[in-house]
Amino acid sequence: MNFFWVFSGKRIKRALMIAVAFLFAVGIFYAENKNIQVFFPLDSGPSAIYSVNTDKKQVALTFDISWGEERARPILDVLEQKGVKKATFFLSSPWAETHPDLVKEIVEMGFEIGSHGHRHDNYSTYNEQQIRTQISKADQILTELTGKKPKLIRFPNGDFDKRVLQVADQMGYKTIQWDTDSQDWMNPGTDKIIQRVVSKAHPGDIILMHASDSCKQTHEALPVIIDKLREKGYEFVTVSELIAGTEVQTKPVE
Repeated sequence: MNFFWVFSGKRIKRALMIAVAFLFAVGIFYAENKNIQVFFPLDSGPSAIYSVNTDKKQVALTFDISWGEERARPILDVLEQKGVKKATFFLSSPWAETHPDLVKEIVEMGFEIGSHGHRHDNYSTYNEQQIRTQISKADQILTELTGKKPKLIRFPNGDFDKRVLQVADQMGYKTIQWDTDSQDWMNPGTDKIIQRVVSKAHPGDIILMHASDSCKQTHEALPVIIDKLREKGYEFVTVSELIAGTEVQTKPVE
């Protein structure tokens, strides 16, 4: 019996060594710092940011808007009523172009605006010139509407590959993902959206929500989410404030 366990232990150890060697071979490295998992490509290329490593109880509420007439206004009303002065909105440029008054109001309320690209499509399916064109179109429209060039981008559907990241980086953008997905886009029910966000939120978290018309329950869940996170001692900041001077958490990109 002892021989069996020793033999099995050696086989397990060998298997682990092979697995680690494989991860290095495909260019992925894992490190752990203060119980925060950090994943990044070995080639040290640009990475997408999912959250940050911080002891401060700060989170960034983020809202993607791609289409619709009805949801943005109620969400802005909730943020105003709750006294939330910092959040980040990722706007698709066609929506922004057709809703200039709402864009102006978002800016005047002090919220941060990031790019959500131009065409709502998976940019990893484009060639590099097409990627550049989509980012550039959105850049021009959002800059004209807000008077300020966006520095953050969240790609449609959260889709990207290394080429997309590289082009965005060359154009002066940081690619922003999220660590907590509210799943409001699934319309699972107000209580489920609240439970998911409040249970998963952590210091340095980037929280994904939407203000497009297809998400019908976000404005109902948002007031409770804000109250419950405040009860836990969280402060709301913009994504740029969250990542400034902190160690970011990234994930591997193939």
